[in-house]
Amino acid sequence: MASQDWVDKDFYKILGVPKDASEADIKKAYRKLARKYHPDQNQDDPSAERMFKDLSEAYSVLSDADERQQYDAIRAMGSGARFSAGGPGGGAGAGGAAGFEDLFGGLFGQGARPGAGRRTSYSTGGNNIPPEFADLFGGGGFGGGGFGSAPPQKGADRTASTTISFAGSINGTVIGLREPSGEVVEVRVPAGVKDGQKIRVRGKGQPGAAGNGDLMVTVHVTPHDFFVRDGNNIRIHVPVSFPEAALGATIEVPTLTADKVKLKVPAGTPSGRTLRVKGRGVQTSKGNGDLLVTIDVAVPSHLNKEAKAAVEAFAEATKGEDPRAGLASKARL
Repeated sequence: MASQDWVDKDFYKILGVPKDASEADIKKAYRKLARKYHPDQNQDDPSAERMFKDLSEAYSVLSDADERQQYDAIRAMGSGARFSAGGPGGGAGAGGAAGFEDLFGGLFGQGARPGAGRRTSYSTGGNNIPPEFADLFGGGGFGGGGFGSAPPQKGADRTASTTISFAGSINGTVIGLREPSGEVVEVRVPAGVKDGQKIRVRGKGQPGAAGNGDLMVTVHVTPHDFFVRDGNNIRIHVPVSFPEAALGATIEVPTLTADKVKLKVPAGTPSGRTLRVKGRGVQTSKGNGDLLVTIDVAVPSHLNKEAKAAVEAFAEATKGEDPRAGLASKARL
């Protein structure tokens, strides 16, 4: 099996060759592009360095018949080594005693054989160049001068994804990702993490001459039934009675911290108006969001005689008011 990169990267596109390209075509394409993006040709250009690493990775896979066959099969399946969460769970942020929100098996494929996936650390000249291209970058490759040795490269990054509970995203949590070797990689998710945000775990990527790469974990958050996140603000809908909306009232509304906060509803508040409670939204290291409360005026479905008489009296007292005045003019095309 190979790493998640085999699913995420199109090696044929990187080299600019069709999927049925011959070995000679692949070699020719790599030779041309490696000349263009070699680090010694593009000093202080991170994008060229990344492209050169991608080219070397693509060639290392597509030039090996066995690995090319595995790569084509994994790409055809469309999923490959990606792993998914065992369940949202509460994690540390939701009161989980074990401290792990979820624990996965088979992080990057079970039983990965040595050399599968990334094989870009070649020995020729220290340039991460396949031995068959030593004439390009060693002596006399470009006008006889050569490029010298490129600096040692860090290992490639790896990718993973996980799903955590809404509570875990608000309070912060810890998840554990299990490697095929049995090692558990601990990932600390900070409070206030957003759905789709990436967490970097340094040193848990592929090994390299200048150190290991990193593990990039994409965090998905399970939606909540009541709280809805809007940036760092939290939106909720709260029902009020008609007298509360018409006459004004002070009500209590729930917050993320399980306590309640008092909210003043001004007299004459219509259904759908949103009131703001400052600082009671998502709390992050960069500041706090607000709690946005949308008022829903509740209409009783059943009235007793006294209530019905009171509503009729109210209707008589306010019969001169037309809530739909001017509606026709607004609806003109």
